[in-house]
Amino acid sequence: MNPRDEAQRNAILARLAESRAEIKRLLEPRSEDEGEAPREDGMGFPRSRTMRALMSGRGLGAVGATAAGLLIARPALAWKLMRMLPAGALMRAALARFLGGMRERRASKP
Repeated sequence: MNPRDEAQRNAILARLAESRAEIKRLLEPRSEDEGEAPREDGMGFPRSRTMRALMSGRGLGAVGATAAGLLIARPALAWKLMRMLPAGALMRAALARFLGGMRERRASKP
């Protein structure tokens, strides 16, 4: 490999590493442990007001009640919708949230 090609290759690899680091920084949610408090301007994770409402306790209860009502009123439609959803990912998220709540309760008990 001649020196010119090697220099171009090194420049490309450097730009690639820089863009990967930027993408990683943008996609990973920041924790409060990193010294950064939650931002008031709504740019924290999750960013949208709708997702923040759905991720709260009341939001999850509302989603659950809506799903139960749909299942009771129109089971065939509910089944079709459930087949479209990534069930494995949803179950992992629900299980993680449930176990996290249990840990918090244990930690708060004396």
